[in-house]
Amino acid sequence: MIRCLILMMLISVTSLACGTTAEPKVTPVFNAERSYGYLKKICRLRSRMSGSPGMAEQQKMISEHFRKLKAKVHFQTFDAPHPLTGNPVRMNNMIISWYPEAKKRILFACHYDTRPYPDRDRTQPRGLFIGANDGASGVAFLMELGNVIRDLKISHGYGIDFVFFDGEELVYRENDPYFLGSKYFANQYKTQARDFEYVYGILFDMIADKNLMIYMEKNSIKYAPKLTRSIWQAAQKTGVRQFIPKVKFEIRDDHLPLNEIAHIPTCDIIDFDYPVWHTTRDIPRYCSGTSMAKVGKVIIYWLQNIP
Repeated sequence: MIRCLILMMLISVTSLACGTTAEPKVTPVFNAERSYGYLKKICRLRSRMSGSPGMAEQQKMISEHFRKLKAKVHFQTFDAPHPLTGNPVRMNNMIISWYPEAKKRILFACHYDTRPYPDRDRTQPRGLFIGANDGASGVAFLMELGNVIRDLKISHGYGIDFVFFDGEELVYRENDPYFLGSKYFANQYKTQARDFEYVYGILFDMIADKNLMIYMEKNSIKYAPKLTRSIWQAAQKTGVRQFIPKVKFEIRDDHLPLNEIAHIPTCDIIDFDYPVWHTTRDIPRYCSGTSMAKVGKVIIYWLQNIP
């Protein structure tokens, strides 16, 4: 018996020395500096309104980024009439798929077009609109999340799709139609044959404000109460105080077609307290990679603890 015990101890020590014991998996960290670098790179393209050369360059950049990460990249192409001329504008929703074989999926979305003009700017209402927070922040956030998502153990084995909506605000006048890309996407999901289902959706919009304060949004609580509360609970558990568990705004955004047409319970994560919204000053100077990393920390925890 003594000889057997000695032999077992030797085997155990040898295993430790050879590194054969399983090490605990370390949760990857959302990189604030890298995400801010993506935001600045996007903004160097200047205007990225639907159908523009800047939008075409952005599509190429996004596609190359995610293909290098071995994700599946798909363009959902359609035409929409220009609100002023009626001429067709080529639109492209971009769908980035992780674990495409999974039939139960989570949808992460943002819009990646910019408004034609900074119409709330008092001095330059027809100036150049860069859209650092309102446009680039959601794209930069998902680009960085793509760097870490394969290192996560996602609850329930769900697949993940990142969807970049085109035509969110190809808007020149008050009554011009919004949400062209998300409406098209939602209608396709509702009417086309498919072998998968979205369990939840999360929309990321204006999440890079240096002074980040994200309140619960009224339509998110209305259509996706369980999901919305679970995200703010994740923020509390991770110590991210910038998620404030109070309802403050009712916002019309791309989450409405997803909820109302596609019936995907979808929450809008948006910081609407942004003084330079729709002005020429929506530039990287007023944005922060640290703010995006705060959101990233919450979402990484949520992905590992999906209700």
